[in-house]
Amino acid sequence: MTTIINGKELAKQLTQQHKERVAQIKSQGASVKLVVITVGQDPASKVYVGQKEKKAVNLGMEFEWVRLDEEISQEELHQVIQSYNQASDCHALLVQLPLPDHLNPNLVAEQIAPHKDVDGLHPYNLGQLARNQAQLIPCTPKGIMYLLDQYDIDLTGRQALIIGRSQIVGTPLSLLMTQADATVTLAHSKTQNLEDLAGQADIIVSAVGKPNVIPAAAVKDGAVLIDVGINRQADGKLVGDFDYESMSDKASAITPVPGGVGPMTVAMLMEQTIACAIQQQNLELD
Repeated sequence: MTTIINGKELAKQLTQQHKERVAQIKSQGASVKLVVITVGQDPASKVYVGQKEKKAVNLGMEFEWVRLDEEISQEELHQVIQSYNQASDCHALLVQLPLPDHLNPNLVAEQIAPHKDVDGLHPYNLGQLARNQAQLIPCTPKGIMYLLDQYDIDLTGRQALIIGRSQIVGTPLSLLMTQADATVTLAHSKTQNLEDLAGQADIIVSAVGKPNVIPAAAVKDGAVLIDVGINRQADGKLVGDFDYESMSDKASAITPVPGGVGPMTVAMLMEQTIACAIQQQNLELD
């Protein structure tokens, strides 16, 4: 019988823990504040930031949504970021992707103070991740590792295939899985014989945003399938990278879309925001 990995339910459980943590911080006269910067009018970004705002407010945090004009220059954006780096009441800061084409997201990530870099994308934090010493980790990979741990899916000695090599998901996840003693293959658009690799994998993670990235016939029986993709069909329905119905017949465990990885990404963002606030205010909590 296939196990449905319910990220939505786990996120609910974490919500209560996070509420209690925020309340503890506020009881000491301190605060927790997350600042999110958006540039332009990307519709998906509006939805995602709205979800983050709703969650943060529900936890008792302060939240500031900084909306910038699409025509802002790289230097002007950097100046806005620096102002929040220096603001003592801002504990966690992120710039929502994607950015307009004229802005370089790598340069933007470098501008965020590493100790406020709640997305874990600053070169310092990525370097610490490579050394297995990171305190701030990209939220989606961190959420995936939490899901696997909570469902007692041991990575030791297992073959893991990650499809997609972005700095947001694939590359950091490959490091985390390697550190958990998996043997990891990181596939991408230039990878040959993807279906052959899928047939050898005990765990497959897809993060490419492409429906039906591999057919169910290519997946071996009993594989664990983690779907990070979010794709909107013509009828408005959200689907992942895997065909859920056909894959469910093959998998020992699978994440649904929606309700799998997505809620954990937001939960990890909140967890790291709380950690930033505690560290920056030198708090000691029970």
